[in-house]
Amino acid sequence: MELLTSERVTAELAATPGWELADGAITRTVSRADFRDALLYAGAVGYVAEQANHHPDILIQWNKVTLTLVTHSAGGLTDADFALARRITDLG
Repeated sequence: MELLTSERVTAELAATPGWELADGAITRTVSRADFRDALLYAGAVGYVAEQANHHPDILIQWNKVTLTLVTHSAGGLTDADFALARRITDLG
């Protein structure tokens, strides 16, 4: 996989609302109703991640889920990160 240039990362972020750049990865924190809802959301994220064969880091804190995407094998951000981020965003 080819790493994205900083210009391309900026363009992809503009096309992927709710995500931000942090430490060379893209991240998003989603608030849910409660812990149960956060777990269900994380499960839905896991399902689409498995379909894409690309897996985010997931942190669950009671009613918040923080997702971090980076292509570890490529050493940075690739098209796969933004494609999965958009699929995750579509979950709500």
